[in-house]
Amino acid sequence: MYDYDLLVLGSGPGGQKAAIAAAKLGRRVGIVDRRDMIGGVCINTGTVPSKTLREAVLYLTGLSQRDLYGSSYRVKEEITVSDLAARTQHVITRQTDVIRNQLARNRVVMITGTGRFADAHSIWVDSGSGRESKVTFDKVIIAAGTRPARPDSVDFDDRTIVDSDGVINLQAVPRSMVVVGAGVIGMEYASMFAALGTKVTVVERRERMLDFCDDEVVESLKYHLRDLSVAFRFGEEVAAVEKHQTAALCILKSGKKIVADTVMYSAGRQGQTDDLALEAAGLEADRRGRITVDASYRTSVDHIYAVGDVIGFPALASTSMEQGRLAAQHACGEPIREMHGLQPIGIYTIPEISFVGQTEAQLTESSTPFEVGVARYRELARGQIVGDSYGMLKLLVSPDDGRLLGVHVFGTAATEIVHIGQAVMGCGGTIDYLVDAVFNYPTLAEAYKVAALDASNKIRNITRIDG
Repeated sequence: MYDYDLLVLGSGPGGQKAAIAAAKLGRRVGIVDRRDMIGGVCINTGTVPSKTLREAVLYLTGLSQRDLYGSSYRVKEEITVSDLAARTQHVITRQTDVIRNQLARNRVVMITGTGRFADAHSIWVDSGSGRESKVTFDKVIIAAGTRPARPDSVDFDDRTIVDSDGVINLQAVPRSMVVVGAGVIGMEYASMFAALGTKVTVVERRERMLDFCDDEVVESLKYHLRDLSVAFRFGEEVAAVEKHQTAALCILKSGKKIVADTVMYSAGRQGQTDDLALEAAGLEADRRGRITVDASYRTSVDHIYAVGDVIGFPALASTSMEQGRLAAQHACGEPIREMHGLQPIGIYTIPEISFVGQTEAQLTESSTPFEVGVARYRELARGQIVGDSYGMLKLLVSPDDGRLLGVHVFGTAATEIVHIGQAVMGCGGTIDYLVDAVFNYPTLAEAYKVAALDASNKIRNITRIDG
């Protein structure tokens, strides 16, 4: 007999859903994590704190209301770190309680500490008391997550030079900041601090940012960030960062120098597998700490699974949850369906971006004909009501049969309304459904009807002339 039918290493989104799914199937389940990391990086230092910080910034700066009340409108004149941290800590505490309650309600045993493999069917758990205890299991799911990658050449001090985990613990709102890396995390924090009035400079070695997004949307975001005084240095790399008494000096390989109160590195993520002693279980990770799995999230050792950020792309909380559920079902011998290929991407910049399906560039590259339907928030009553004059929704449509090939949203509630397009695409729907559907008025969702009519009219014109 093993102590547990299924043991889960890590209590982040993937680990939680895996543990609960197995418990629902009547298995004895344990979940291992540190007392101060219930909910994983997602709840404590990553997704939830950063998105809560964004909401606090939007509210306190009054940024989203300035179209209505003028460019000088602010809810609070002097915004402090305490103002921001209060909301963040409130949400973290509440969400941690929710997770504890869900695990307890499903009779998942919480094992406090850090685990490392003793062999393929057991781990040592260090609770921090100086003594280790051994826990055995029939099957195990590794959901250890990731941490920010830290280049060896950079002297991080969590005050002047920080990573994306440390940035939420700054002692004061910096007057100036250099963000190294124009990926999703880098751009989210760049836009947040720019909204707070920080002079932000983004340094990116590639020639553009967010290259997996729609070109028009990226250009719109760039325009808005420049309007908040964000400076971009594309095709540039940081050679060195010198710490001085009052600021940091960022030296680029091109010879340029930038002075900033804070330098934030957003250099990707590293799998947290260093301390798991994977070799004891017959496993190994790549140089980024990632574990290879098959379509059922099973590793090279049959009874060991891995899910979430630790297995690499797409490394989203949303996909991690589904991976955890599917891995647990497979481990318990339940039939499973593969994860749906239509996975929405949400980027919580200011303004936010979300899309599902293909981009114009991808469709052009594959020689797939498409027509574009666009709706702009300023043409919608709801857009005027919420003060969003820049938002837009773009539908990419097959002219042959009216199927949706891609949905791209920029602006208020983009990460919410993208799911309407996802549902239509997932059910094989066409723009005819959106043209004929009645949407609540006034709503931002009404943009779907406007964009569908736009695309439909363009397709009709081509058919009329081309036959």
